[in-house]
Order: sequence, then structure tokens, then C-alpha cells
Amino acid sequence: MRITDLLVPQSVLLNGPATNKTEAIHMLADLMEASGCLSDKDVYLADVLAREEAGSTGLGDGIATPHAKSKGVATAGLAAMVIPEGIDFDSIDGKPARLFFMIAAPEGEADAHIELLSRLAMMVIDPDFREALIRAKSVYDFLALIDAKEDDRFQPTAANAAAATEEAASDTIDAAGTVAGDAGAADTAATSPSSQTTPFSSSQSSPSSDADKHYRILAVTACPTGIAHTFMAAESLERTAKDMDISIKVEKNGSGGVKDPLTAEDIAHAECIIVAADKNVPMDRFKGKPLIQVRVAAGINEARRLLEEATSGKAAVYGDSKQDSTADDDTFLSAEDSIGRQIYKHLMNGVSHMLPFVIGGGILIALAFLFDTFNPADPSKFGSGTPPAAFFMKVGGASFSFMLPVLAGFIAMSIADRPGLAVGFVGGYLANAGGSGFLGALIAGFVAGYLIIGLRRLFGALPQSLEGIKPVLLYPVLGVLLMGIAITFVINPPVSALNNWLMDTLKHMDSTSRIMLGIIFGGMMAVDMGGPVNKAAYVLGTGFLATGEYGIMASVMAGGMVPPLAIALCTTFFGNRFTPAQRKSGITNYVMGLSFITEGAIPFAAADPIRVIPSCIVGSAVAGALSMAFSCTLRAPHGGIFVVPTIGNPLMYLVAIAIGSVVTCLLLAVLKKPLPQTER
Repeated sequence: MRITDLLVPQSVLLNGPATNKTEAIHMLADLMEASGCLSDKDVYLADVLAREEAGSTGLGDGIATPHAKSKGVATAGLAAMVIPEGIDFDSIDGKPARLFFMIAAPEGEADAHIELLSRLAMMVIDPDFREALIRAKSVYDFLALIDAKEDDRFQPTAANAAAATEEAASDTIDAAGTVAGDAGAADTAATSPSSQTTPFSSSQSSPSSDADKHYRILAVTACPTGIAHTFMAAESLERTAKDMDISIKVEKNGSGGVKDPLTAEDIAHAECIIVAADKNVPMDRFKGKPLIQVRVAAGINEARRLLEEATSGKAAVYGDSKQDSTADDDTFLSAEDSIGRQIYKHLMNGVSHMLPFVIGGGILIALAFLFDTFNPADPSKFGSGTPPAAFFMKVGGASFSFMLPVLAGFIAMSIADRPGLAVGFVGGYLANAGGSGFLGALIAGFVAGYLIIGLRRLFGALPQSLEGIKPVLLYPVLGVLLMGIAITFVINPPVSALNNWLMDTLKHMDSTSRIMLGIIFGGMMAVDMGGPVNKAAYVLGTGFLATGEYGIMASVMAGGMVPPLAIALCTTFFGNRFTPAQRKSGITNYVMGLSFITEGAIPFAAADPIRVIPSCIVGSAVAGALSMAFSCTLRAPHGGIFVVPTIGNPLMYLVAIAIGSVVTCLLLAVLKKPLPQTER
């Protein structure tokens, strides 16, 4: 399979008319849909926009690669657009983007497609190739340039193929530093374009002589999706190292797994390691080695500077107590991240690992009440009064019991890598047992992570011979002990008192005050539809579940269901305000709204934020307020209409959502003017 099997003529546009980033992404999504690779364009577009929120894919040097792995993708695909004069794409170098490649990959994509996408990422690093594509006179010239570059960059010559086969047969160490142990190694080389053993992956800078088989510099590249940036950073480092006559080996943490992993021998003999990553990568293996840690974008755009620093002998030693905190911290966060951004990333790492326990346990507990019969004579047994109910309650309760330890454990792990996990788990468990609940576990996670960082620095002066006992003895014993002291005597008392006050206040609130809470939490769900404000409301709602307060979670889900439902209603009943493509997406927004997928409204909000976002906030706030006014409760933190039978006062809950959706629909109909006939 070749790149042009994915990039078909109907998905390429030269001289694109887009004038801003939002327009460009929507046009590229239309091109992607034209290729036939999408099963749901709106879901895919929402995932692309969510990826942009995490960090712009404007890579600098005129390149932008918006991309996502998405449930809305049926088969892997590519779309391309050229805007010769360029547009602002929030690129990291501040320069206009001129050449755009949009990448679509299905969830669970096969390695073969990922390899093709990584090939393209590596090819566009070449500035001459980029300029040739931008100057292409026709779509067919554009595709022919890609074919020619792929042949030149990745197809092995006969001489190289023969050399690779001879090398495999002799069991020698090949130019990529791996052992070719059987005759099949040549076939592997021919089918793995990102592998360093391939004869056509010549930009890999190899050891300079047969006498010295070790690499001078090692690197690790990784990005959250692992499709484009990972391989572009690797290619940039390899090409630059080759120009500078520096031997280098790059480990690529892509979506198909780790390619060209660094061995213990590689690390032992390396002069310095460069970690260019926007996600967690294993770091303990680099203890005691000079190390430079940056964002993946720096690997793409600042390869020469990084290599000069790596070979200068001035890089800080990883794990050295004298090293600054940004490099000593076993995480992908760099000095370029603000403190707020770091806290947010750590928190989301804990929440993302916690949610499966909350969702699975919460829904099973809700089913326990659904399959039980309320007995007024003994209300305490409601949810366990029948064998099926007791079974669901037992299993759901077991899942729920892991919620707070997992939250704290993975927050700590995000901060301090694996040594923080056990300490965080213990802190979360003690927070739950001590009455400080969700808030106490959240605090315990951060305390555990930074406690391990402090212990690392404390033990940094110990002799190298004791290095092995730190992670298996010193960190867990002292970490758990200090965590126990902190949670028992410092965190639990005030946080538990705060929780008791808060719960008592909620229970004794009059209806007006609870309605105000519903307005706040419901409205927050529509502010950024999957962004930090939305997630803050959702996290707080799930946290209250652990305390037995179910009304806030009901307001949260009601507020989150309104935006896509309102958009769907408006496209149906006021279609003259929308383009044909937007009207077609109305049906999918019905499905996403009913399933509590707020992100379905993102494409509409991105296209017209001034009108759409305020309208959605108002409708979501109305739904949240009515949910509280009707005393609706929700024990499951997800599910949309599929968990309505488990909701307290379900009929009025649906009424609350319907009214909120209609309010937003009518506001949009008033604020959005009918489009000209030619645009309809």
C-alpha cells in the first residue's frame, strides 16, 4: 500500500479559499468526507478540534497536520490542501501555514496504515519537497510528487536490498543497532518503513565505524495521538544529526506501539538523551545520564539546537538532585508548560483512569435499584433486597470502591512516574476511609507525587551502588509512611470537616439555592463543551456521587445533553440558518445529544461562537435548574437516555432536558439570520 492509496484526487484541493484556521479545518474535513473514509464527519471533526485544543498542529515552516483517531473514521484516510499565501494557524513559529495534510485514523487502526501516515509525516520535513507541493500546477502533479518522493525515500535499491539480506544472514549488528538474527530480517526491513533496520530509512544517522557500534545521541519522540508529530520529530532529529555527522538512534512512541526501542546497552554508551514528548514515556531507565526534555514540537523545529546542546557536555544529569525540577520530574511536562497547565494535565490523568470505575460501578449500582422493590418498612435495604439487586450492588460497589484510590494514584503517577503510584493509591484509600472523600483524594494525589519528587532529591546524594534499592525499598516505605502521616493528621481533618459542612448545607438548602447550583453546573457544561470548564463541572459531579449527593450529577448530565440536542432541533426546524452540510449533521447530533456527548456541538460552536456558545449556556443552565427544581437524581455518571430508568423522577428529567434544548434552539433561531439562497 502507498500513500496515494489513502490520498485520492477528490481529497486534494489546491489554492484553497480558507481565510482562517476554523475554515481550513472544516474544508479539510469536507475533503476527507469526499474520499469516503469517514463514517461520521461530525464526530471526526469534533475529535480534530479537541486535538487542536490540546495543542496546535501548526508545526511551523508552513506545515499544518490536523489529525485525530476517531470513532467517526471508517478507514484511514488523508486530505490535503494548499493555500499559497498562507493563513494564521497558531503555528509554533508564528508564521502562516501554507501546506495542510489532514489525517484520519480509526480507533484500533492497523499498523500498516499508521506506517503510511508516518511516512508522509517524515516526507514533509524536507523543505524542497514542501515547496514543490505548494507550487504544484494540478492535483495529479501533486500526487505524482508524493509518489516520486515515496519511491526515493522509502523504496530500497537492489544493492541495498542485497546488502540487507547478506547482513541478516551473517547475524551482524546492522546500521540501526539491532541484531538481524534470521533471513526474515530482510523482509521485515522491506515492510517496516519506520524501522531503523530498513535500507531505505537512510536518514537514521548510524555509528561512524564498525569498531564503534554505539550511538552518540539517543532520542525519544512521542505525542498524544502518535500519528504525525512523533515521526516528524524523529525524522527531523535524524536528518539534522546526519548533516552534523552525529550518530543517533530515535525511539518512536507511535500509535502502533514503540518503534526502535532504546536498549540498556544503547543507554549505557550514549553521550546524552533527548526526550521530545507531549505524553508520558518511561524515564527511570535514563537515571544518571545527561538528558534534555522538551515538547515534541521542539524536536521538529529545533533539532539543530537540541543536538548542539546534547553534544556540548552541558546537559543536566537526569535524577541528579542538582538538576532543576523541570527535568527531574519523571513526566513529559517541560518548562514550557505553565503551572496551571501542569496541574490540569496531572488531574486529567487521574480522572481519565478513574472514570471507567465510576461509570461501570455507577451504572451497576443504578441497576441494583432498578431491579429492586422499595420496602417502606426497611428502606435501608433498598438496592439489595432481591438477589439480582444484591448482585449488581456488590459488583458495582466493588468497582466504585476503587474510584478514589485510582484517582489519587494516577495523579501521583503523572507527576512522579511509577514510584508515585503506590503512594497515591494509599493516599486515596485513606482519604476515602477518613471522610475527606473526593477532594481529599485529589489533594492526596498531588501530595504523593511531589512527595516522591522530594524523596528523589533527598536521596540524590546516595552512592550509585544504592540506586537499585530506591524504587523497591526507600520510595515505597518512606513514601507510604509519610503519606499516611500527611493524610491522617494534615489532610483528612480539615477536608472531612469541609465535606460534612458542604453535605449538611446541600441537604438543608432551600429549593432556590439548589436551583442556583443547577444553573451553575448545567451552564458550565456548555461553556467549552469538553474543555476545562466542562470537565471541571463533570469531575465535581462525579465527586459528589461518592458522598451520596446525586442531584448535582443529574444537573451536569442534563446540561451536557442540551447543546447537541438544541443544534439538532435548530437544523431541523430552522434549516435556512444552516448550510446543507450542517443540516445533514443534525441527525448525528440527535444521537450524540441523547448519548450525553456534548462534543457534537463543537463544530457549530467553532464556526459561530458568538451566537452558539451563549445560546447553549443559557439552555444548559435552564435544564440544570429544572433538574434541581424537579428533585431529579442520577447515580450513574454517564449514559444519557440509556440510564433514564435509573434516574430519580425520570419523566420530569426528560422534560427538563427538552425545555433546555428548546430554549437554546429558539435563541439560535433568533440570533442566526437566514443564509442567502446560494449558501443554503
